[in-house]
Amino acid sequence: MSKMPNSPKVRLAIVAVSRDCFPIELARNRLGAIVESCGRAGVDVHPCGIIIENESDAMAALSEVADTGANAAVLYLGNFGPEGPLSIFAQRFDGPVMACAAAEESGDNLIDGRGDAFCGMLNASYNFGLRDVAVHIPQMPVGLPDQLASEIAHFEIVARIILGVRGLKIFAFGPRPQDFYACNAPIKPLYDLGVEVMENSELDLLVLFNQVDENDPAVGRIVQEMADELGEGNTYPDLLPRLARFELTLTRFAHANLGSRRYGVFANKCWPAFERAFGFVPCYVNSRLASRGMPVSCEVDIYGALSEYICQLAGDSPVTLLDINNTVPSDLIEEDADLMEAGIEDLFMGFHCGNTPTVCMNDCSIKLQLIMNRLLESPDAKPDITRGTLEGRLRPGPATLFRLQGGADNQLSCYICQGGILDIAPRSFGGIGIFAIPGFARFYRHVLIGKRFPHHGAVAFNHSGRVLFDAVRLLSAGDINVPLPKGVSYPSENPFDSA
Repeated sequence: MSKMPNSPKVRLAIVAVSRDCFPIELARNRLGAIVESCGRAGVDVHPCGIIIENESDAMAALSEVADTGANAAVLYLGNFGPEGPLSIFAQRFDGPVMACAAAEESGDNLIDGRGDAFCGMLNASYNFGLRDVAVHIPQMPVGLPDQLASEIAHFEIVARIILGVRGLKIFAFGPRPQDFYACNAPIKPLYDLGVEVMENSELDLLVLFNQVDENDPAVGRIVQEMADELGEGNTYPDLLPRLARFELTLTRFAHANLGSRRYGVFANKCWPAFERAFGFVPCYVNSRLASRGMPVSCEVDIYGALSEYICQLAGDSPVTLLDINNTVPSDLIEEDADLMEAGIEDLFMGFHCGNTPTVCMNDCSIKLQLIMNRLLESPDAKPDITRGTLEGRLRPGPATLFRLQGGADNQLSCYICQGGILDIAPRSFGGIGIFAIPGFARFYRHVLIGKRFPHHGAVAFNHSGRVLFDAVRLLSAGDINVPLPKGVSYPSENPFDSA
């Protein structure tokens, strides 16, 4: 079950299939065994009472699992299985589907107890292809109950991502800031994924904000929440009522405008006109909404918001959006021999003005946005409209960097890479940390630059690469890119480059 709000609850059904020339009891008994294994693994599954042998059984099974409220299904080949009926079930089921099969249990039972599901998976896969049905098939799809239970637990997370994406609406308040062409968002690939988009004007947002009364009791409650969360980091108490009004504006708007969808995220303009119109920088509010399962991407980055939400669903925990920002000077790590030997070129600083949730930071406080302050306020004046960032060091530990992007050609592509955030002070401003990603230097050149990805990356504070890979593959999200190991060249890599 998901811990994060604004996320789907997956309700799994498992449906056994049996070819009519095999004993149906073989599939039924194996279904009982795998349900028991799922229970021990902490996975709640509804075993369908219908064993699919023919098309009529497939339709009856669809009806039964619909009545239980199942929104994801596992097709389990207890024996060879009928590829036509089981693929009809997958085609007509309104939710993500996984397929797996039973291994033989003992050499003492290979006459009546041999199910041939290893062979049956081949035919099932072929029929899924004939019907253009996207089905999750594990790396090791044929196994004993305890082995398959762990794969079903993995699929439950994959299903959460699929259901979240299909139920998502992205609210955008724009347009993009000047010279941020990288944050373009062709709509067609989003619709292909099942995502709804509602684009609005920055003026629409200002009108909504001005309609929120500072004396609204909800504003006072949010101010108190902010003060409690910030503690000693509450450096500008006078700013909190403005920020609270803005938070209330966004949450009320989302709840009033979900329409046909169940989940919502934002992609909002945040500078430079924003500060003059609203009187603050919105970063801290963005961080608070992200901590509650509703990421708000910066600079109207619609695909950035989607990437954040997918990362959130993968790890079931708060995420952030960062610039892949700057290199790491050698004097920051020269005392760490292992890092120096591994290569400073695979390090970078991930930075944004201050949108990262407090739970993802070591220490933080409300600050002014230095870059905007240079642009918008006199250096001799007391900072005012450029206050509102949440600055501090990112929490050290495991991290996953992810981006799903629709390109100018309306084609989807993504990248996934794993590594960690180092416990080293970056000595700079903003919400910032030093990332170490194995093989990042080559990946940066031949994937991020070579395939024209934007500067924003979604960051999960865990290792979610495996589930992200399976989810985007099931979403048919185009080209999937991961770092390649030493000795394996990228297609664009110059084989004569000695470096």
